Amino acid sequence: MRWMILLICLLTLQHTMAQHKTLFLAAGQSNAVGMGDSTASVQCTALEYRYSGDALVPLKDPVGYNELQFQKANSGSAWPAFAKAYHELTGNEAVIVPAARGGSSCHYKAELSNYGTWDNRGRLPLFDSAVIKARAAARKTGLPVAGILWSQGERDANAVNAQQLSAAEYEQQLTLLIGQFRAALGNEVNFYIIQTGYYLNHPAQGFDVIRKAQENVAGKMKHVFVVYRETGSFEKKAWMKDEIHYNQTALNDIGAAVAKQVVLKEKKKP
Repeated sequence: MRWMILLICLLTLQHTMAQHKTLFLAAGQSNAVGMGDSTASVQCTALEYRYSGDALVPLKDPVGYNELQFQKANSGSAWPAFAKAYHELTGNEAVIVPAARGGSSCHYKAELSNYGTWDNRGRLPLFDSAVIKARAAARKTGLPVAGILWSQGERDANAVNAQQLSAAEYEQQLTLLIGQFRAALGNEVNFYIIQTGYYLNHPAQGFDVIRKAQENVAGKMKHVFVVYRETGSFEKKAWMKDEIHYNQTALNDIGAAVAKQVVLKEKKKP
């Protein structure tokens, strides 16, 4: 009888702890990995899930781990700022599952060498690895994936500029990818898009095409949102680390602003 009471208490404690945490998958390409400066990142109360060792570790930059084809931040990311703002707004502790790879494409036609793609076709598909890691994190925490934080599109924009990819093909593939994530992680999991910025000193046309396609997908799919649109102004703000990567000031702003939008969308969700 005593062991039954102990088991019930342990299960209740696990459930109570889970209620105060929220699980997010952070995916995409290099600006999702984070190419900022860890010394200018923020301190937060949050956790990161590492597939290697099946471990929950304190979330701090450089976020991520070189595993399952995904990469560690070099050296600051948006995710501590996201977690800090999310905790301040909700009281809940974010658990981040980093699953991003620099240079990865959404559509296989945009894939470069061994940089990877989120398409089912290609030389290095990444989707299955992201699902494996997200499901392992869900088992570890006892939580469903509440949302996918998505920062990707630069590689596909370059492919549009090179006439290797059309706007319709990108939009179709992003729509398909979201559907696949939902089939794997939950039919109504929220998908949060950080709108693609620009590649300085390169044609803006391809990037405008991708930005518009992201808006189109969010406009036609339930629980898909563009939650950050200010990337297009980063050059004027001097928030670029180099021609295509965001500096830590930008990443901190992205994280905090996205957290506010995520909380708003969560409150409105039936």
